[in-house]
Amino acid sequence: MRNITVSVDDETHRRARVRAAELDTSVSALVREFLRRLAPRDRRRERQEFQPLESALERRRRLFEEVFTDFDARGVGLRMTDNLPRAALHDRAAIGPEADPAGRPDTDG
Repeated sequence: MRNITVSVDDETHRRARVRAAELDTSVSALVREFLRRLAPRDRRRERQEFQPLESALERRRRLFEEVFTDFDARGVGLRMTDNLPRAALHDRAAIGPEADPAGRPDTDG
């Protein structure tokens, strides 16, 4: 493995260390990954769009956004109007005996 020396100003160095800490990695690992993506070993990877490293929080936000976009595309709703009214949630007799997963009869009489 070869070593590379890179000179950067103090602010860039500080920001790189902060970002590396956010990603639970090192500045060296960030630079190594950047260079790997910059110069891929095969042509197929070269055509792929460069994806910057993302933090765990950024990844979660992106995944949530993908899920909700998929919900919208398929018409799956998370609308308040789809919810049962509060009274109906507690009225087991109104929704039938299948409401009790243990199969016990309703004794609230």
